[in-house]
Amino acid sequence: MSKTINSKQVLREAMHLQAMEDNPFDIEDKAMFDMFERKGWSTDQCRAYILEQAKADSLVPAAE
Repeated sequence: MSKTINSKQVLREAMHLQAMEDNPFDIEDKAMFDMFERKGWSTDQCRAYILEQAKADSLVPAAE
């Protein structure tokens, strides 16, 4: 139970810090972290998923 409480506290703090930086979590961000918790992913699994998403989002189609 303390792991769940700790992870929820960490998420709340991260959300607060993002808001302070004028980059608040949006619905998609919250859904992604809810998915991590639901699936019980490790920190390494979450990091790998986020990095893959960032790589996919950064791909720019070649100009024709």
